[in-house]
Amino acid sequence: MQIWLVILAADLFLMSVLTLAFYAWDKRQAGRDGWRVPENRLHLLSLLGGWPGGLLGQRWLRHKTVKARFRFVFWLTVVVHVTLAGAVTYLVRLSVN
Repeated sequence: MQIWLVILAADLFLMSVLTLAFYAWDKRQAGRDGWRVPENRLHLLSLLGGWPGGLLGQRWLRHKTVKARFRFVFWLTVVVHVTLAGAVTYLVRLSVN
């Protein structure tokens, strides 16, 4: 297996765990009227590869599912991340061959 695939998989896994933790923290704080995680931070985490954890947090924790604008921006971050990851993968494969 090529090292860039391992790096990409590790990024997705680690960022997803981190993003899910932030969703769980935000959900817990929402019920306590405590310090909330800014939506921009959740989107940044998704953009950096944590979108699978964000999706899991939305489904499993039922968090951030009502706000249409948040969902739109979330899916936009997914599209941007997948597009960039695909482009980088393509360019790396071109340079290897």
